[in-house]
Amino acid sequence: MGDWDTTVLSGPEGEDWRVPVSELESRLNRFAQALRMAEIPGALIQHPIDLYYFAGGRQDGSLFVPAEGLEGDGPVFFVRRSLERAQYEAGGDDAPFEVKPFPRLRHLADVLRARGVSAAPGLQHQSLPFSFAKRFASALSSLGECKDITGIVHGLREIKSPWEKEQMAYAAEVQYRMFDAVSRLGRDGVSELELVAAAEAISRSEGFGGQVQMRRFPLQCNRAVIVSGRAGGVPSFFDSAVGGVGPHPLAGMGSGFKKIKPNEPVLVDLVHVHRGYVVDMTRMFSLGSLSKQWHQRLEDMLTVKERVVDVLDRGGLCSEAWEKGQSLAHEMGYEEHLMGKQPNQSKFLGHSVGLQLDESPVVAAGFDHPLPLGGTMAIEPKLVYEEGSIGSEDTWIREEDGLRPVTSDGAWPWLTEW
Repeated sequence: MGDWDTTVLSGPEGEDWRVPVSELESRLNRFAQALRMAEIPGALIQHPIDLYYFAGGRQDGSLFVPAEGLEGDGPVFFVRRSLERAQYEAGGDDAPFEVKPFPRLRHLADVLRARGVSAAPGLQHQSLPFSFAKRFASALSSLGECKDITGIVHGLREIKSPWEKEQMAYAAEVQYRMFDAVSRLGRDGVSELELVAAAEAISRSEGFGGQVQMRRFPLQCNRAVIVSGRAGGVPSFFDSAVGGVGPHPLAGMGSGFKKIKPNEPVLVDLVHVHRGYVVDMTRMFSLGSLSKQWHQRLEDMLTVKERVVDVLDRGGLCSEAWEKGQSLAHEMGYEEHLMGKQPNQSKFLGHSVGLQLDESPVVAAGFDHPLPLGGTMAIEPKLVYEEGSIGSEDTWIREEDGLRPVTSDGAWPWLTEW
């Protein structure tokens, strides 16, 4: 496999951090079945996140997957670079598909025909840059129209396998230690960014790769958002309850240089990503005590959280969970402060997580289906005022017996006083 050492492609202490071949095989089989059900003859997977999901890595290429039952030579990963690494990351000789050099684009349709393909594969139109998808659709036009398969892929990824649940469970263990690092460093005069650095040191040392992946353009996310006092009331471009000032305008969200002061709310929203899988959790801190008013606001948001959990736990619709949670918050008098201050309010109370922070479904209007069994969702009712923000967040998974927390839930206090 070339003149480089594959043994360096490993996790800590030489642990094999590749996606298991059995996991890739299961995903490809489910995808092939879904394509057959949708009457789409095959698909090209090209988005880096989905290449990791189906091919075990994000090498530059296109993975062709035929629909179940179609004759032909089966799935193949056409790779520009690195061919050898793509083969290794897919399981080496046990890879569940062929790995071949990428042909010239103008020859791709003929190469697929030679493999028994007689109709155009679907493309991830909603996930790819327009010009990129258009170029492939044009090159494959002799085979017909390339239909959009984005929704099929996203639907498959909503349901987490036992292996994926294991990755998220480990991520939650690391995340707990991130909160512990914040708890130990907090004091008068420490900055938001210094607290972030303490949490990030834990995350990085455990293998965080440097990016929290987002589905929605043009959103970008910081892994750690720690906002104190009035910084928690500053809006930003990010579609979330809490904006934050950020260190400079290009990074204009999240934590900044503001220093912690006594008796003001400090909202700590930390993400950890383990082998690609996201967990999301928020807790409150304060230097000394908060006012009774802030305590009541936090207690009320915990009540709203329980209302949302109750709906999803019994298999209710995500849109119903939004309606009931929002209505309860409005009855409590928080209409102008729920998930942001008017006019910068976010219209959700929870978002699914997995390989991306903003997966589907969402606890919001229009999502008229339940969180599926195996679905993982961060539930995060929060309030924002000029003087600061407050709330909680945990990542949950829905199983046969209902919702259970992936992250700490009651194992970490809702409010920690330094």
